[in-house]
Amino acid sequence: MFSAFIPLICVSISVSVVGAENDNKRLLTAEDFFALKQVGSPRISPEGDWIAYTVRETDLEEDSSETRLWMVSTDGEKLLAMTAVGTSASAPQWSPDGQSLSFLSSRNDGETQVWALNREGGEAVQITDVEQGVDGFQWSPDSKRLVLLITDPDPAESDEADEADDDKPKPWVIDRLQFKRDNVGYLNSLRTHLYVQDMASGAVTQITSGDFDDAQPAWSPDSKLIAFVSNRTENPDANSNSDIWVVSADSPDQGQTLLQITTNPGADSAPAWSPDGQSLTYVTVTEPDLIWYATNHLAMAPASGGPARVLTNGLDRNVSSPKFSADGNSIYFGLEDSGERHLANIDISGENLTRPIAGQRSVRGFSMNADGLIATLIAEAHHPSEVFFLEDDVLRQLTHSNKPLLDAVQLAEVENVQFESQDGTEIEGFIFKPADFNPAFKYPTLLRIHGGPVSQYDFSFNFDAQLFAANGYVVVMVNPRGSSGYGQEFSMGIYQNWGGKDFEDVMAGVDYAIAQGYADPERLGVGGWSYGGILTNYVITKTDRFKGAVSGASEVLYRSNYGHDHYQLQWEKELGLPWENAEAWERISPFNDVANITTPTLIMGGEEDWNVPILNSEQLYQALKRLGRTTQLVVYPGEHHGIRKPSFQLDRYQRYLHWYGEYVKLDQSSLD
Repeated sequence: MFSAFIPLICVSISVSVVGAENDNKRLLTAEDFFALKQVGSPRISPEGDWIAYTVRETDLEEDSSETRLWMVSTDGEKLLAMTAVGTSASAPQWSPDGQSLSFLSSRNDGETQVWALNREGGEAVQITDVEQGVDGFQWSPDSKRLVLLITDPDPAESDEADEADDDKPKPWVIDRLQFKRDNVGYLNSLRTHLYVQDMASGAVTQITSGDFDDAQPAWSPDSKLIAFVSNRTENPDANSNSDIWVVSADSPDQGQTLLQITTNPGADSAPAWSPDGQSLTYVTVTEPDLIWYATNHLAMAPASGGPARVLTNGLDRNVSSPKFSADGNSIYFGLEDSGERHLANIDISGENLTRPIAGQRSVRGFSMNADGLIATLIAEAHHPSEVFFLEDDVLRQLTHSNKPLLDAVQLAEVENVQFESQDGTEIEGFIFKPADFNPAFKYPTLLRIHGGPVSQYDFSFNFDAQLFAANGYVVVMVNPRGSSGYGQEFSMGIYQNWGGKDFEDVMAGVDYAIAQGYADPERLGVGGWSYGGILTNYVITKTDRFKGAVSGASEVLYRSNYGHDHYQLQWEKELGLPWENAEAWERISPFNDVANITTPTLIMGGEEDWNVPILNSEQLYQALKRLGRTTQLVVYPGEHHGIRKPSFQLDRYQRYLHWYGEYVKLDQSSLD
């Protein structure tokens, strides 16, 4: 009934070979995850001498984590901790005059506010005092004002309401089409708007209003105007049509007088001004009906309004975070391409695409000062993200935050491979090989599937795969149809047909590894989280080749999710209304084939996950238990789609290893 497809064409490229340098190193453990320092948010100073960035560290014993601010000099000689232990901070920004480093923090158990550190030294000073807190901020180029993102105050939390009936719980009263969101909960009618704070007087003035959310503010070079993103259609919950707008920083009417820059029916976002203030660049989606499968393009429009131009129509790759060059003649942006993430540049004419940072690496973000100096975050297959500096086309690594751990552990060899799927489509993947790998030996092999579905495995550090390899597994990671990075047609390969071509592609990856001789076809495991768990469910309903499976935060019965997850709009676009097009919803539901499952399956999820609700995991578990199959359900209390509590993260890793160990490796006992 189940047959293997052996790919006809096999091509591989070794990313790195691990050799004698691993002598005397130990193997990676689950606990090492909490020794990793997560580096982020690189921000170059106005004069270009320093880069501020964040470092997130975890204390497993305290079961908590915190983010601190650091600075590194661009010559790589100096490294300074800017915030103290116990004072978590985020979103670092330099004031344009270079006098202070500002950030968001909720110190003393208060609401999140903007704080600032003087470059000359001293303690951080709180510079906003908003009762309900601040969601985001941006400095004006003249350093005289801040634009703040502030959510409307909740009348239910007013002093009068507290005095009236503080101890009485209140019902949720809901009248929105989109009424819930993971990590937020039920959505109320409170909206987020723009405010401007004068730094000299401290006065705060609201400059936008209405039954809309405003986001991503960007100041014009002369500090007079602010571009921002907002969906101001009649019912923003019913579409994804966000546009770029411009408002005066001195708006006297709370934004009743606005200039609409874009009229594209899809989502426009991430606005950035040209140095002369005459143009805006931004990211645009021109085919909104294709929802998450649509390609993000780079566009440009006059700042005074007028026809927009898409600059990357012929690129067929997703772009992000555009910024004008110092001379305004070109635009830098992030570019996702075939398992890699690059820093790209294109002329404002739409010609001469270059990639200042390319190759087998993952550029995770960048900032640029007025002189065109660039701070960026880069990860590679054997190195977590670190801060790099790009000057005159010379790229230099400035931080080595994880060097102590990397020097102590032996990492897996990572091989980048290409192979043909069942219909001849070329598919890309990555294979992680165990320590002291011997190609003549047959290893237990895990197929691990990424989330999304529109995302990709790339040349970045993957702790999960490294951990499995350290425990003796070959790990196969495939970018199947539906993934990003390979063009819109490739992403659309699963449209209305989840569990079709994507299933064929991941199985071709497994068969590729088996054909190389080192993957044991009798000891196969499969698993993933989110879409990775969803495709796992399709896999185990379609084949009995896998000895163990882990289905994390997955979906099984799509119609039952309608109104329960937060993707109502996207599902309607792809599948139609469930009461009008029930067949489409049922066709892609692996629950309807649950009786085919014989693979021992560990099912996991967060109790409060409203992205892919735990309802799905419960349904799958109930069915398998009723059928008498080997299964277990693990629910993490209070957790959402991503498991955040360190003790739960460790528990999840331990359960992965024990489940695969018992049913795939056949050499470990189960975990109670």
